[in-house]
Amino acid sequence: MTDALTYFSDKLTHETDPSDVYAAQKAGERFILVDVRSDEAWARGRIPGAIHMHYSEIATRAPREIPADMPVVVYCWSPGCNAGTKGALEFAKLGYAVREMIGGYEYWVREGQPTENDEGALPRTFDPLTMVVRERVASE
Repeated sequence: MTDALTYFSDKLTHETDPSDVYAAQKAGERFILVDVRSDEAWARGRIPGAIHMHYSEIATRAPREIPADMPVVVYCWSPGCNAGTKGALEFAKLGYAVREMIGGYEYWVREGQPTENDEGALPRTFDPLTMVVRERVASE
């Protein structure tokens, strides 16, 4: 039986979340963010700085396009989508240090992080169900 300390330590080794990924991007940490969704999903919107590699292409494309020592973070649509898990598994099979961004693109957007598509930046929204949204007061 796995004890709680081991379980939660292992979980954090293999998962991250949108807030931590955004902070890591802003801090200039070394990793590559991989969107494993469909071409149509990628075209609708994505995280700035991400590359697009559908999870079914990872086994053939990753060894050619991503250095073996580059840490990888994968994401899919939402908590209801397991494409991120499928993508993380494919990277793990190839020996990459990989983490799955829980919450996926949905929670990235709901937390108000920047998104873009081929036309440029998309509007940012902040969902009070996923974060504390502070309204500006006229005196500020």
